[in-house]
Amino acid sequence: MRRDWVGLLRALEPCGPLLALTRNETTVHEKTGVYRNVSGHNQRIGLALGEDIDLRLFFSRWHAAFAVTELAANPGNRAEPSLQFFDAHGLALHKIYVREATDLAAWHAVLERFEDRSGAPAAFTPAPPPAPVRDDGAVDRDALLRDWAALEDTHDFFGLLKLHEVERQQALRLADGRFTCELAPEAVRALLLAAALEGTPIMCFVGSGGCTQIHTGPVRRIEPMDIRGTRWLNVLDPGFNLHLREDAIDRVWVVEKPTTEGLVTSVEAFDRQGEVMAMFFGARKPGIPELESWRALVRALPA
Repeated sequence: MRRDWVGLLRALEPCGPLLALTRNETTVHEKTGVYRNVSGHNQRIGLALGEDIDLRLFFSRWHAAFAVTELAANPGNRAEPSLQFFDAHGLALHKIYVREATDLAAWHAVLERFEDRSGAPAAFTPAPPPAPVRDDGAVDRDALLRDWAALEDTHDFFGLLKLHEVERQQALRLADGRFTCELAPEAVRALLLAAALEGTPIMCFVGSGGCTQIHTGPVRRIEPMDIRGTRWLNVLDPGFNLHLREDAIDRVWVVEKPTTEGLVTSVEAFDRQGEVMAMFFGARKPGIPELESWRALVRALPA
């Protein structure tokens, strides 16, 4: 497909409901909805701000897209048409699947319009090794915490990490007791079960490196499953599915970030490689303080 990422995603709105899928090594986030309000800046970053499809898009990582048709394992089931987006190293960043209610004529019109007719195949290269993490002692902890206390928006947190040259979980360790505290690995299951039981709406973020996908709203059906020795923690709701490898959880942190609207509290799960699996917040909109019911839920999680 042609590398007009904003144009391609904008063109999907007439297709109607589609399944948006973003995943990392341990967690899969699926939302069904319409791609609306897609915007971009210099083909480097973008947003999709639909009622159901809510994405933060990092187009600087996007390298290639393919229209794919996967045959079902059961010959009686229909094939699965999709659009799949990859970085320069072949890592899947985002996938879009046709649903039963999708307008197939509109879908095929998008594929035809954005087909890459240059004939040049996409080239991929091996991923470089991850950058080494600095020793904790090399970080000016006092300066880090001082700048952390001065945050005005949660989106400034990435800039804080970059400014102080700290890896995310390293920063959480250094802020332990001030802005963070560690929870038990089973806290993620406890969080989802409590949110479902109490009806507390949440936000669930899952990122691939090139896309962060967000669910905002309640969760209802929480289903832990053991499949061939792998423990999955699932949310199986209409319009939203989450599949998180519970056996891959290594550390879980409560994180507080000051903003002009008060503290914003997240629960962040990391795998054994130190990668973020998923982040959870209380549902909130700009200009509205964090839900007290969310804070109470977090305070009750197992430390």
